[in-house]
Amino acid sequence: MWLGAAFGLVAKSVETASNLPMVLILLPFLGSGFVPVDSMPGWLAWFAEHQPFTPFIDTVRGLLAGSVETSDVVATAIWAVVIGVGSYVWALALFRKERAAA
Repeated sequence: MWLGAAFGLVAKSVETASNLPMVLILLPFLGSGFVPVDSMPGWLAWFAEHQPFTPFIDTVRGLLAGSVETSDVVATAIWAVVIGVGSYVWALALFRKERAAA
């Protein structure tokens, strides 16, 4: 929610606001959702291991298979907190900046 608010505040027009989250749509395709990370080229495997969707995908896959890894759950929770707090701080700063300019 806060990331969406920040994207809306940073956008200059409605069209820009609708296109800003497009990069987030591509991230699951660069994770472990479709192919194992081990089969990816080196640079892509590194990126896939260190992006927020891979631990989330692995957690859901583990829950459905009945063998969830604790490290995936912890990584998912950490990513959620980092993205949530970071987005909140970013949106708040943008709102204060816009309010001060008005």
